[in-house]
Amino acid sequence: MSDSDLLDRFRETFSVLIPKFENSDQRLGLAVSGGPDSVALLLLAHRCFPDQISAASVDHGLRPEAQNECEFVAALCQKYGIEHEILKPTTPIRGSIQMEARKARYALLHMWIERQELNWLATAHHADDQLETLIMRILRGSGIDGMSAIRARRGQIVRPLLRFTKAELQEFVKNQDVIAVDDPSNQDRSFDRVRVREALSKLSGFDVAQASQSAAALDDARLAIYWMVDELAALHIRSNEDGSTLDKHDFPHEIVRRLLLKCLHMCDPSLSPRGNQLETLIATLRRGETATIGNILCRGGLTWRFSPAPKRNNR
Repeated sequence: MSDSDLLDRFRETFSVLIPKFENSDQRLGLAVSGGPDSVALLLLAHRCFPDQISAASVDHGLRPEAQNECEFVAALCQKYGIEHEILKPTTPIRGSIQMEARKARYALLHMWIERQELNWLATAHHADDQLETLIMRILRGSGIDGMSAIRARRGQIVRPLLRFTKAELQEFVKNQDVIAVDDPSNQDRSFDRVRVREALSKLSGFDVAQASQSAAALDDARLAIYWMVDELAALHIRSNEDGSTLDKHDFPHEIVRRLLLKCLHMCDPSLSPRGNQLETLIATLRRGETATIGNILCRGGLTWRFSPAPKRNNR
């Protein structure tokens, strides 16, 4: 595929994500790490919307090479006349490194777009990332919410590269005579994603871009379920001074599970029951029995009733 074809696809994809963005007064922030994917995002956006973009790179303070990578992006942005900022967390990242680094990265990027009065934040997730995420979530037993995987647009975040393969993006960067950086953590087999990527690399003859189509279809199904649950909740869930009730529950299991969660959250918004806890509770309520989950007393029967559990007498 020629560079001009890739640019046309990028512009078309972007027009679907953010209609009328081009030639508007809206501005786009780009998360650019210096790897080939994010550099491709930077160069594509610059070619399509040169006066509407700014870029930022995050140095998590986890690797000594990170500062040089951020400075590489800064130099690249200076070459093309793109505003750029290096963001650093104020406190060290501890615990689950990948998870905590991701949280810190998005927190910094959101503060940056707010400070710079940018309308959108674009990340460089592509079709290969989408497929890897789908496989990882299948292996973890995710439901339809998890299987929706990486969404093309969520709030202010847009991901315009989800229908582009990593190979296409690498070729585009190469054609611009730019040598992107290589994060050594991409070869660290202690990370689940690296092992999944390695396994997928042994497959051939598949169009990985189709993973985004599957994820989009699953997201449509997720939204349809949310809509149906909201409609049924308005008809059958009632809030009262004691808690909440559900007067009809002979629906498909996934609908019942979500209606049950709504009832529980009306009593205690902070409650986060595990999947097996919900399954046990549904079975109990269907038998017309009573159970307690968290601090909520749940009573079965024709109408399911939920209220704060009586406080225990410690005497």
